[in-house]
Amino acid sequence: MIANRFRVEGWARIGRSQSLTPKQGTGMKLNSLRDVFEENLRDLYNAETQLLKALPKMAKAASSEELREAFEEHLEQTRGQVERLERICEGLGIKAKGKTCQAMKGLIEEGQEILSADGDAAAKDAAIIGAAQKIEHYEIAGYGTARTFAELLDEADAARLLQETLDEEEAADERLTEVAESGLNQEAAEPDEVAAGTNSPRSGKGNGKGPRQR
Repeated sequence: MIANRFRVEGWARIGRSQSLTPKQGTGMKLNSLRDVFEENLRDLYNAETQLLKALPKMAKAASSEELREAFEEHLEQTRGQVERLERICEGLGIKAKGKTCQAMKGLIEEGQEILSADGDAAAKDAAIIGAAQKIEHYEIAGYGTARTFAELLDEADAARLLQETLDEEEAADERLTEVAESGLNQEAAEPDEVAAGTNSPRSGKGNGKGPRQR
């Protein structure tokens, strides 16, 4: 059994334009597990390149300094993850480009609605964290699957590099949870502030823990 060793506590809504009906004429041929593995790598590569453009916008929209720093740090990690995927594809003799990850496109579009929203700063930060963790969970699923395929295909170098990225994605997800639980969620839940409609920047730090984002 091919088991993906990851924990995902809820699936994201994957874009309005997508349909569960198989598309005709995509040009994709999946005749072996290697074909599936290579398509997964191209999908991940495109997903990461999309994220490289989205993360600076997420950092700019965050009111919490701690949250902004988390996005900026993950942007640097993402650059390294793109380079890893390029190394993997080069080692396999395949092109990394050539596919659009529709799932990541949908998740980013959904997140853009939050970035454009008005309202309480802490509430918006909580929503941004939720959107970011949907992306992290998608990536954790993708890298867990690709790593498992690499192991089954005896691609040890690829499996090692994919595991490195998987570890980073899981750590990024945990970092977002820590930011949310540092007081930001609780601050967003304060009824007095919600009623007052305040919209001043917050540090994201405080006492007590709010509800988990994952």
